[in-house]
Amino acid sequence: MATPVSQMTPIPNKDAFRSGMRAGIPVAVGYIPIAIAFGLLAKSFDMPNVITLAMSLFIFAGASQFIGVQLIMAGSMYWEIILTTFILNLRHFLMSASLSQRLETTSNRFLAAIAFGVTDETFSVASTRDESTRGHFVLGLNLIAFLAWNVGTWIGVFLAFGLPASVQTSMGIALYAMFIGLLVPSLTRKPVIVVAAIAVLTQAILYFGVSPFIPLSSGLSIILATMVAAGIGALVYKEDEA
Repeated sequence: MATPVSQMTPIPNKDAFRSGMRAGIPVAVGYIPIAIAFGLLAKSFDMPNVITLAMSLFIFAGASQFIGVQLIMAGSMYWEIILTTFILNLRHFLMSASLSQRLETTSNRFLAAIAFGVTDETFSVASTRDESTRGHFVLGLNLIAFLAWNVGTWIGVFLAFGLPASVQTSMGIALYAMFIGLLVPSLTRKPVIVVAAIAVLTQAILYFGVSPFIPLSSGLSIILATMVAAGIGALVYKEDEA
């Protein structure tokens, strides 16, 4: 008879940490090219290197960093940038809360360190591993993803010097490619398809039907489209259908 996980002899913190880092290798490998694209994108907009590197170091939120660069370069207001990235990252509150219920540690500082590194991908890995009850496992998992993202950003920023201007400028499509890459794997479920279609339709209405008469910044348009699509999705689809 197999021994229940809860009755197994706990592995040392060091071993749990190393196990987490090993589990995070596939995530890290996937992060590097996206981070390189972010560094090149920021460089193509003449974003100061120190700001680009600081975004990956202190924010560490891929989609928000991409859209943040776009909004900054578009001259959006500060509150629009803050609100847009806040809405994009609301899901992290739920993911962190879910993980905190599984961890055996109760140290607020340790939980805060883990919460900072939670991403969609690391949360997915942690949610499917028994070792995720160990805080050091999740810490190792998050750390290798964090390091890969920052290494990729450095490569992207400093590789840009050797690339032709046309290639640097073309990196503007990296934002759309990233969002498509995040969206397409989820398009196997009807609620996701409907909500995405509503967001696209709302953005089109705002751009073609409203903006010519009432000037709307790109940041505000994204906020409105996100809120409308998410609100309709929450009303139409129940939790068990989503």
